[in-house]
Amino acid sequence: MVYRFLMSVLAGATLATSLVAPVAAQSYPGKTVSIVVPFPAGGGPDLLARALAEKLAPRLGQPVLVDNKPGAGGLLGASGVARAPADGHVLLLAPNTLVISPHVLPKGAGGGIDVNKDLAPIVSPASTPMVLLAHPQLGVSNLEQLVALARRSPGLAYASAGNGSPMHFAGEMFQKSAGVQLLHVPYRGAAPALAAALGGEVKLLYTGLGAAIPLIKSGKLVPLALTEKARSRLAPSLPTAAEQGFRNVEVNAWYGLFAPSGTPVAVVERLNREVNEVLKSPELRERLEGAGLEVGGGTAQQLAGLMKEDFARYGRIAQELNIKAD
Repeated sequence: MVYRFLMSVLAGATLATSLVAPVAAQSYPGKTVSIVVPFPAGGGPDLLARALAEKLAPRLGQPVLVDNKPGAGGLLGASGVARAPADGHVLLLAPNTLVISPHVLPKGAGGGIDVNKDLAPIVSPASTPMVLLAHPQLGVSNLEQLVALARRSPGLAYASAGNGSPMHFAGEMFQKSAGVQLLHVPYRGAAPALAAALGGEVKLLYTGLGAAIPLIKSGKLVPLALTEKARSRLAPSLPTAAEQGFRNVEVNAWYGLFAPSGTPVAVVERLNREVNEVLKSPELRERLEGAGLEVGGGTAQQLAGLMKEDFARYGRIAQELNIKAD
């Protein structure tokens, strides 16, 4: 009798559990959805989040708002999302600095979040290629010419968005690959670094392709190489560093949408499905590509794998090249 009773209880619990997923999916969302962007308004993550929010709101049947919470290389906003109720109403849209920052910031910075355990990957909606640019006054148009100049002129400087930024990683990786010594000049963000390069204050700059395309077209800055595995369809004539003989200069820049760990699988699947659908919109694709973003998509598992791979990779590089943030 006791055995039968226990089995009936277990069966009931199993049935109840099996009903949770569809019920969660049907009732979600029950209120406004917030997308936290852990960087200031106006940048790539903010633009992407607002474009997605606009398209997701009618599909979800609730307002979708963007909330900028910058600080600690993206970890401050991320830690806030990790502590939010795990019901899918507070999400995080962040670039892969999320997996770089833990390796370059002091231990415990940003609330002590463990990005691999405290966040539930949903989808990677877009990525942005990174490019090395030169001021026309430098007189170089490819990496071979740059290396020759760097050997003739020790201390040639390059600008980045800050110590420990992906741009800093790209600069240090190139130095090692090329066997040259450059001077790193960190700025507090991509915008002031770009302004410095345009003004000739620093004549080399690593930045996202989106900001670079109009400046390349106008001739204000000269593209030297992409720091990616392959060429970008947004600039198909621009070769990678590897194509020019400089291997291991690969700094990929992707964006991920996350929920707090423990969010019901059905809610994660619903969000993944909806984002993949809105990414099919020709209007949205044109908007994102016009901003230098390559449209992504795919499964939550793919984002989880990318996150794990990059976390390990950038950890090794940070240690090997002694890269640290401010």
